[in-house]
Amino acid sequence: MPVVQELFSIGEVSARTGLSIDTLRFYERQGLFPPPRRSAGGRRGFSADDLAWIGICQRLRASGMPLPEIARYAELVRAGAGNEGERLTLLQRHEAAVRAQMAALQDALDLISTKVAAYSEAVALGTAGDLFVRDDEDDAYFAARGMTGAHKPDPAS
Repeated sequence: MPVVQELFSIGEVSARTGLSIDTLRFYERQGLFPPPRRSAGGRRGFSADDLAWIGICQRLRASGMPLPEIARYAELVRAGAGNEGERLTLLQRHEAAVRAQMAALQDALDLISTKVAAYSEAVALGTAGDLFVRDDEDDAYFAARGMTGAHKPDPAS
């Protein structure tokens, strides 16, 4: 006897993934996943495997991968064995882009943390009128307090 797989309606998939029904339909049209099975009445039916694949697509999208690249990756996966090198290249290229973005975000976070420390101190001391907006003023402010730009004690002090 064949195993009957539970199928989820597009509304159930929307609720489980947080993607709107319109987004799911759009992703389907873009080739991110194959057309789902259809009931006798023409309604979409998604399997647990479909849900897992949608989750992978969501994470790739959240990482900034453009839809055409996700669609290409999906196409390669659906094609099966023999294209693993192309999949690897696509993922390595995206991994490098994500790492560069993370480095840029860390740099921005370091700046924000420095500003938060400076504003916290200035507001507490009532010297907010002396706040600055340039890196050289940041450096001078922290150097005068024996601190580096990331509001950590300077090891040379």
